[in-house]
Amino acid sequence: MGGPLHGIKVLDLTQALFGPYCTMLLKDLGAEVIKVERPPGGDMARGNGPFVRGMSTYFLSLNRGKKSLTLNMESQAGKELLLSLIRKVDILVENFKPGTMEKLGLSYAVLKQHNPRIIYVAGSGFGQYGPYAPKPAFDIIVQAMGGILSYTGEGPGRPPVRPGASYGDIAAAVFLCIGTLAALHERDVSGEGQFIDVSMLDSQVTVQENAFVRYLNTGTIPQPLGTRHPVVSPFAAFPTRDGYVALAPRGGANDQWPLFCSAINRLELIDDPRFQNGWLRTQHWDVLEPVINEALKTRTTAEWIKDFEGLRIPCGPVNRVDQVVDDPQIKAREMIVDLEHPKYGKFKVVNTPFKFSKTPTKAAGFAPELGEHTAEVLRDLLGLSADEVEAMKKKGTI
Repeated sequence: MGGPLHGIKVLDLTQALFGPYCTMLLKDLGAEVIKVERPPGGDMARGNGPFVRGMSTYFLSLNRGKKSLTLNMESQAGKELLLSLIRKVDILVENFKPGTMEKLGLSYAVLKQHNPRIIYVAGSGFGQYGPYAPKPAFDIIVQAMGGILSYTGEGPGRPPVRPGASYGDIAAAVFLCIGTLAALHERDVSGEGQFIDVSMLDSQVTVQENAFVRYLNTGTIPQPLGTRHPVVSPFAAFPTRDGYVALAPRGGANDQWPLFCSAINRLELIDDPRFQNGWLRTQHWDVLEPVINEALKTRTTAEWIKDFEGLRIPCGPVNRVDQVVDDPQIKAREMIVDLEHPKYGKFKVVNTPFKFSKTPTKAAGFAPELGEHTAEVLRDLLGLSADEVEAMKKKGTI
């Protein structure tokens, strides 16, 4: 049995990161994803390094298991071919600048005439309407405009710091996938597809719900805090003798503050009126942080982890990527897997996080060569002969 989306067909017109990450998730869930690329270059991500044995590992990480079909949608024959494919699929995903598909004569209004069940998923930097809709956007642009860069950093007065991952792209891609799955469910009820509009900027605001709700209701503008939490303390990464340890002792009715103070041998802090709950500890962090830092620097990360885990205080080491790969939990969950390419050999990739009991999923299949599956898709979906496909190649349609 395939994944939970087995039998669902997706036309993937996306490129770079935002859109391809969404369609990769759909592929992981079992959908057949047909990546439509413009000849002769294809997805711009094919040119992104680093390259290993001639393969772009960036492109591999986002497009494994997809099929690649080349198509010139600017030609009349290409448009007609796309419309023929629309009749055979369930979902179309694109992340063009708003208005691009309309200029090509391939808007949702046109596509649904050819397939009323089509789910048209449009991802963009700023959405399909509003004053910024025509603007191009990349990850750092929406992180900056969405506010998160303003309070990601070491502290007040220090320059903004971009998170190590492309947070603006990935968060929006997950919302794009969620919207697609919801529309599939609704189609089972109504029998008709619909148009989905997801903005990277909207998504940035959504994932910062705590920062925005605090400002909207208290007037306090979030400021850079390093690794610590804005309302609960201690909740941060602290230096140890040989690295860093992340700590988040529980507060509230089951406050672990006395346990924590005992563990770091600072019993005098337990009854200090400035530190009686998480909020008070946050208000007096400038006093408290140096004391905790001094205590934790006396031992190694592993030693502290052993003690804190014995007390059931939530904790963890600040791992480098190589340490994550070798972590026993990551290995037990099979989060790193091998993919074998007949031309380029074996590559390691991150597995899908989805774990289903009845319809298992996994990272499977390699990133396709440009146009590798063009003839196969046109034959299987549209019944075109080899001669017809060859004629389209000569004409420049595919």
